[in-house]
Amino acid sequence: MNRSRSAAASFLPHSCLIPASAFYEWKKIDAKTKQPYAFTVRGSPLFAFAGLWDAWKDGQGHWLQSFSIVTTEANELMQRVHTRMPVILHSRDYDRWLSREVTEQLPLDLLRPYEAEDMEMTAANPLVGNVRNNGPNMLNSA
Repeated sequence: MNRSRSAAASFLPHSCLIPASAFYEWKKIDAKTKQPYAFTVRGSPLFAFAGLWDAWKDGQGHWLQSFSIVTTEANELMQRVHTRMPVILHSRDYDRWLSREVTEQLPLDLLRPYEAEDMEMTAANPLVGNVRNNGPNMLNSA
């Protein structure tokens, strides 16, 4: 197996979709204050991040599973708050991201910023940063 096929074989079986309706990022206002912002995809109540998963056994033989959200450079909207953003996949690309076929071309072209004009950013409730706080009211500024 050549090198690119080997890389594809290890990468593709571990791709996944991570569903979301929004995500948060915090903008530093001053040394003690951060303002959270909620980011959504316009016209989509649900979207998916590009993800990677893995499973392994710990020292006691118990299976552990984890996943991570793939990030990329920020689009114009996200740059107002942060330099990176999660990779949001278009629904037309879900099957390609999840494909287990070994090909010469990895789907790395999908790891790009989502179109800024198709996203919305709103100030979120500052209480969102505490795990004890939960609910739809966290999406709205207090």
